[in-house]
Order: sequence, then structure tokens, then C-alpha cells
Amino acid sequence: MDTAHTPRVALVGDRSPHVPAHRGGPRMLAALADADGPAVEPYWIGTDEVDPDELAGFDGIWLVPGSPYRSEAGAVAAARTARERGVPFLGTCGGFQHAVLEFARHACGIGGAAHAEQQPEAEELLIVPLTCSLYRQEGGIRLLPGSTAARLLGTERVTARYNCGYTLAQEYLEVLRAHGMRFTGHDLDGELRVAELPSHPFWLASLFQPELTPEHEGPHPFVRAFAEAATARAAARATAR
Repeated sequence: MDTAHTPRVALVGDRSPHVPAHRGGPRMLAALADADGPAVEPYWIGTDEVDPDELAGFDGIWLVPGSPYRSEAGAVAAARTARERGVPFLGTCGGFQHAVLEFARHACGIGGAAHAEQQPEAEELLIVPLTCSLYRQEGGIRLLPGSTAARLLGTERVTARYNCGYTLAQEYLEVLRAHGMRFTGHDLDGELRVAELPSHPFWLASLFQPELTPEHEGPHPFVRAFAEAATARAAARATAR
């Protein structure tokens, strides 16, 4: 692989051999290249090592599962860098939760927005425990017609794999919508599962983990689209030099 000309993507998370998603994500990115898809070079960055200026130099930022992170502030800073600087972004499971947390704090002005996993006694709990835990579970999802998620998956109903215990509190949905966030995937009971920012070049967050897709099914369309967006950004930056 010619890394001098290969788009670079940051995998932001606290890498562990015990987290299945940490094995699955890089495997999917490698499988894309092996199948004549977009080739990207992944770099792991711990949440306690996040430097926004350094991250802004990447062609994509994937905020991966594995919370509680070593640094909530670092995870939030990674999501903010991607959103404010137009870097293609994918957030999965804990990445979804912290991307929504970042948006609430810095786009919606909810400065006290908190995650129950780190601050269970906070007054403004934006991220709360799921009614029913989704650790090592599968479940159906309905996708909003015309959404990015539905277009990428080619359907309006899918089965997804989870390893998750937290989600967005329902009472905050309207204020996030008012500031531009679009909620495009829900489970069969209407609980939120996918969010998008239509104003961003590529910003997609899912509570489920596409990284857990079995190898024989090939790379998940969300991961492919993320890699394609990173490739497009790298090409545009090269042209502008």
C-alpha cells in the first residue's frame, strides 16, 4: 500500500484485543481494499491522546465503541473536530453516544449535557441507560425513506448487531432536531438507533455496531461509505495543494 497517497483515517478509541469491534473495524477497512474498494490507512488514536489540530489533518474520523473511554473529553473533542472542520465522520455505539453529546453541548448550547455512564447523578442526562440492554443482541431497525442510511443499505428495514447499554434521552430529540440533527433509524418500538447531519459532507452515527457484521457478509455499507468519503476528501485536498 502506497501510504504517501492513501487516505488516512483516525480510529479514535482505547484499543483493546478484548473489544470485538476493535478487531472488526480494521478488518473491514482492509477487506474493502482487498475487494477493489477504497483503500484507506487506519491509525489508532487513544481518547486521552486526541489533539484536534492533528485530527483535522486526517481524511476521516471514526469514533469507535469501547466506552467508558479513558477520556470523555477526548472523545467529545474528536467528534467536535469532525463536525466543525468538515472531516468525514462515523460514530458507532459509544461513538454515537459521544457524537450526540458533543452536538448537544456545542451546537445546541446544552453545556451541562452528560452521559450517565460517567456522571449518573448529573442534572442534564442526555445519554441514559437503555430500557433493555442490547449487549450481544440483534434487533430490527426501520430507516427513514430517503435518508443516507436507507440509501446506503438499499432498504428501509434491516437487522443490526449491538453490544450497547446507553442511548439518547427522548426529551432532547426536539432541540437536537431544531439545530439540524436528523434521526433516521429507529428500532421496531420507535427507539432511536441512527442519526445524521445533512449539512455535513459525511456524518453518520449508529447505536448498532456495523463492525460486528460477519466476514462472509462483506464490509458493512456504512463503513464503505465512510471510506469513500475519506477518499474523496483526500483527493480534494490533494488537488487544492
